[in-house]
Amino acid sequence: MATVEVTQENFNQVVNGNNMVIVDFWAPWCGPCRSFAPAYEAASEKHPDVVFAKVNTEEQQALAGYFQIRSIPTLMIFRDKIIIFAQPGALPAAALEQVIEKAKALDMDEVRREIAAEQNRQAPAG
Repeated sequence: MATVEVTQENFNQVVNGNNMVIVDFWAPWCGPCRSFAPAYEAASEKHPDVVFAKVNTEEQQALAGYFQIRSIPTLMIFRDKIIIFAQPGALPAAALEQVIEKAKALDMDEVRREIAAEQNRQAPAG
């Protein structure tokens, strides 16, 4: 599956409509982004069950701002609409593969329990 270009208009539809979405925040002038692109594209071919999305931070500045993207490329992984990974920097193909496999293996029920527990700890005492 080829990568999907994501904009502010279709971002929610892409993330909410798919079990796992990997987003590459990039820009055309960014050297590391261009060198990471072939590994990202190859991974998208290897994992047809995952949506590989790209956000051009030059054209989608509001989206990049919303996610506080300070450095590109930045990779972000959503599973069940939850951000489970966010890291700046271009990953070598083998490291990208490891991140994808770990993301697929996560127990999302456990992740939701951890989020709920953290929110309960932060809730002000009544």
